[in-house]
Amino acid sequence: MVTEQPNELVSLSVADGVATITLNRPPMNALSTTVQAGFRAAADEVSERRDVRAVILYGGPKVFAAGADVKEMADWDHLTAIERTSTLTASFDAVAKIPKPVIAAVPGYALGGGLELALCADLRVVGDNAKLGLPEILLGIIPGAGGTQRLPRLIGPSRATELIFPGRFVDANEALSIGLVDRVVAPDAVYDEALALAKQLAAGPGVALRAAKNAINRGLDVDLATGLEIERMQFAQLFATEDQKNGMDSFVENGPGKATFEGR
Repeated sequence: MVTEQPNELVSLSVADGVATITLNRPPMNALSTTVQAGFRAAADEVSERRDVRAVILYGGPKVFAAGADVKEMADWDHLTAIERTSTLTASFDAVAKIPKPVIAAVPGYALGGGLELALCADLRVVGDNAKLGLPEILLGIIPGAGGTQRLPRLIGPSRATELIFPGRFVDANEALSIGLVDRVVAPDAVYDEALALAKQLAAGPGVALRAAKNAINRGLDVDLATGLEIERMQFAQLFATEDQKNGMDSFVENGPGKATFEGR
């Protein structure tokens, strides 16, 4: 395993095709501007590295992230907020645009900006002790790092409104029932579960996974006809890849689920 430090509050480790971006600002991993810069740099790096085929976002064994650094934000005025939120949005977008499967491993709290960061992932594995929510309304503001946009796209506008308007938290089981998270496990098994899933995806056809992610995410922002055209083009392009040939040849010769892929 190779471990790097994008900065003093975020680390990046890579092993067996899986990168883990870890927040390290105890006790609650408040998302200061330095933390944001760290995970943005890590996201940019894993997006480019050919040895990375899946990514885990992690905050350590006790908490994912309990939101923005309110002390840092408290003295902002209107102009400062406009300037700072531009950087904030760019940091979260860098994670959302990683062209590889991204899994958020969430033990404990994922609140405010912490949940918004988890929403940038493709899948979310949480501990059965998890608490998730967007409580910004209780500070007299609204979510500002994608919460009002990504949450409704994931669970629907009605359910998102019911969480955002009162700033309500949900536990792991409710989060699973409304589609906010994908797996619930014991808190001490969160990272291992995320790692097993990441390894499974890392062994898959990397180009096809990238195409699927691209088609899903771009399709959310367009009408159905345009989305179907995006899918058609992504589908057709995969017939120029080695993975498509390996996958179909293996299916014909050996049956389903036995192909090995090179990510090309």
